Amino acid sequence: MIKTDTIKRGAKNGLNTVAELAKVIIPVYFIITILKHTQVLSYVASYFEPLMKVFGLPGEAAIVLVLGNVLNIYAAIGVIASLVLTAKQITIIAVMLSFSHALPIETAVSKKIGVSVIVVVSIRIGLAILSGLMMNLIL
Repeated sequence: MIKTDTIKRGAKNGLNTVAELAKVIIPVYFIITILKHTQVLSYVASYFEPLMKVFGLPGEAAIVLVLGNVLNIYAAIGVIASLVLTAKQITIIAVMLSFSHALPIETAVSKKIGVSVIVVVSIRIGLAILSGLMMNLIL
């Protein structure tokens, strides 16, 4: 028999998690949507287009990668939701960010446990780049 206590606690924890994620995803989504209607996003996209092309991504994907690396994966999700990307492009971004997300926070944690910051950041970014290149070729 399931206790109503457990259900209430689970529902409360679930709603708290949704609220925390929404605090990041919704504002990012709206900001990027607004920028899509200005010249800012197209300028950023055209500037990063040559670099993103090697990963099989549009220039706008640079914003996804930057926010995912600097803030967190949820900010990247907010940007992805506001852009028109193919399944291949979303997969490439997801794999890249699986290696290199939330760099400032996770690097600080690594530093606290005594791991070299340069080594951690180099490995994580290196793996992200390598995986993006490989996924573009494979998919």
